[in-house]
Amino acid sequence: MCPICAREAAPQDGTPKNPSFPFCSPACKLVDLGKWLDGTYRIPDTDGSSSEGDDEQRPRRDEDEG
Repeated sequence: MCPICAREAAPQDGTPKNPSFPFCSPACKLVDLGKWLDGTYRIPDTDGSSSEGDDEQRPRRDEDEG
């Protein structure tokens, strides 16, 4: 089942092949990506220890260069 539209989704390496698995189509795959990009899907911060911009506040060390 496609997580976006609930239609049947062919397996990735089945017959026929489905490069959009677990989605039924490239369109549903893009809808899902859009939900991540616009913030509809978010991973909650359960411990409250991190905030936006933590990377900017972290001191840079020579080992970080690579």
